Amino acid sequence: MRLDRYLPRKLIHTWFLVAVLAGMSGCAIQAPPPSASAVEQLREWAPRDLPGKRPTRYAISTQDGQSCLMAQADRSVSLWRRRLQLGPDVLARVEFDWWIAAAEPLGTVTAPESDDSPARLVLAFDGDAQRLSMRNRMKSELVQTLTGEAPPFATLMYVWDAQAESETVVVSAHSDRVRKIVVGSGAKGSRGWQRFKRDVQADYRRAFGEGPGDLIGAAFMTDADNTRGKNQACYGRLLFLDEQRRSLPGSLDF
Repeated sequence: MRLDRYLPRKLIHTWFLVAVLAGMSGCAIQAPPPSASAVEQLREWAPRDLPGKRPTRYAISTQDGQSCLMAQADRSVSLWRRRLQLGPDVLARVEFDWWIAAAEPLGTVTAPESDDSPARLVLAFDGDAQRLSMRNRMKSELVQTLTGEAPPFATLMYVWDAQAESETVVVSAHSDRVRKIVVGSGAKGSRGWQRFKRDVQADYRRAFGEGPGDLIGAAFMTDADNTRGKNQACYGRLLFLDEQRRSLPGSLDF
C-alpha cells in the first residue's frame, strides 16, 4: 500500500525534511579555490535531497576572502547536513556567519505557500517521543516508514526572511515540532558577512516552552521551491560553544 497517496505532498516533504536532520542570479560565482581547512572540515557534512524536489546547488567556495559553503537555489530545495551528539549540559551557544546575495522578495517563512529562505541553520534535537501527541507520533511513524529515518523530537531553525521582522518566532504550519526564529530580514540580503550569536538554551525555551535535549543534527538549507524563484547565500563559520565559549565537536571554523 502506498501510504503517500493518503497525505498531501507538502506534508510529506515537510516531515521528510525533519527526518533527514536526524541522520542568486542563476549563474555560478567565480571565486578563488577554497582553503584545505574548509575542505577537511566539511568531510562530515553531506548533501541531502528531498523526494520529488529539484536540489539546491551546494559547493565549497570563497566570498569576500572567506571560505564558505555556497548555496544556489533555483526553484529548488535540499540540505547540507551532519550528525552531532551534544548534550544540553555542554552546548550553550551557537555562532554562525552568513553572506546573503539577495532574498526572493515573495518568500517568507510565515506563510506555508511561500515558505522559502535564502539561509537557514537547522538544528535537530532528541527527546522523549512518548511525550508527543498521538497525532505527532503517528506522523513520526509514517515518516520513518516512507524514508527509513525517524524525525527528531524537535527542530529549531534560525532563518533569514525577506519580509518578517527579526526575532519573529514561527510555528510550522505542517508540524508544531518545527519552529523557526527569524534572525535577519530584508529582500536585499545581508550586504556583506554577518555573524549571529545565539543562546541555544534560551532560544529553544522561547520556541518550545521547555529546555532542549541532545543536539543530534545540524544542516544548512537554502530553498526557493515554493515561490518558484531564486535564492543565494554562502555559509561561513559555525561554532558550537560551551559556557566558557570553547569550541565543541562539529564546529566549522574556516
